[in-house]
Amino acid sequence: MTNRRITRAAATVTVALGVVACGSGGSSGNAAPAAEATSPSTSVAIPADLAPTKGKVRLSAVGDTILGNTPRLPPDPASYLDAVKHAIRWRAQIGFANLEGTLTTQTGGKCGGNNGGSCFAFRNPPHYAAFLHRAGFTFMNNANNHSHDFGSAGLAQTIHAIRHHHMKQTGQPGQVTVVHAGAVPVAMVGFAPYKETANLLDLRAAKRLIRKARTQARVVVVYMHAGAEGSDKTHVTGNEEYSYGEDRGNAQKFAHMAIRHGASLVIASGPHVIRGMEFFKGHLIAYSLGNFANYHNFGGGGILSDSAILHVTLSATGKYKSGRVLGVLLDSAGHPTMGGDTASVMKRLSRQDFHSHRARITKAGKIRPPT
Repeated sequence: MTNRRITRAAATVTVALGVVACGSGGSSGNAAPAAEATSPSTSVAIPADLAPTKGKVRLSAVGDTILGNTPRLPPDPASYLDAVKHAIRWRAQIGFANLEGTLTTQTGGKCGGNNGGSCFAFRNPPHYAAFLHRAGFTFMNNANNHSHDFGSAGLAQTIHAIRHHHMKQTGQPGQVTVVHAGAVPVAMVGFAPYKETANLLDLRAAKRLIRKARTQARVVVVYMHAGAEGSDKTHVTGNEEYSYGEDRGNAQKFAHMAIRHGASLVIASGPHVIRGMEFFKGHLIAYSLGNFANYHNFGGGGILSDSAILHVTLSATGKYKSGRVLGVLLDSAGHPTMGGDTASVMKRLSRQDFHSHRARITKAGKIRPPT
């Protein structure tokens, strides 16, 4: 994979969201489960009106999503996701995607106009947000290495486009966004290994942010853009991972920390391949959902073309109820269609990496916790 690192000089944009949101200040396949905390986390009080005991949260989630790169765009972007939209919509109250790029008309960008080689800056026209929403997405993550590809102005325009087309977002430093699944509040927080985003490398700050989210909703969904990139990076190592000279975090350590401090569910992408799933303290961690949709943006073929749509149902108190992974295949252009053997691949990776902690995945893709 080529280097697509975030621009370090990019200024952080602070946006007053129009939703209920707030800001606060190796690949051996044998990763041992990280050691559990020696002392329990301090409990976090939930206001009574944010803590319903009835109802369910149904979420669909996908990984890295961007519909081409201006000026190289799909010929019919409005229908680009038609083959998978029924699976995105499902019965989901929240349709989540990692927006791997920007929705902007800004030019120049971090590559200085020389896109390609070792530097890539991704952008779609702002109105492409409508096509994402039409496909069933209601929520976008902006914590990744492409959210600042066109600086603070590009990010601001991206967030405006997301909101204008009836979606919500998260991922900026200190940002918690609360949405509702029926009557159930759900706090969404996105992390990436960069100071321009909510930073997963700063574990103390991340812990505080997750605990803050827990004071606003009993159900907390954490996204992490973590892990090394490439076709040989399908395993969760339990160690710090690096790509192109960057620390991409210890995905397992971060995910376990997130659950200890209030996360109900952890989902991830970033390695550009699917990875396994485990249960930790009864909560599901999906370590990478892979690339979901692009148009000649990412490398393909083999494992790089395997993708997934994750369906998860949680209780109103954040307990895991059920889940399923649906296989998606990307063609040579990065166009997604339903199919493939994703469930079997995830089952194998989960068994190799997490042993007794692994998610039990059936041939049909149903996800069950360890017994």
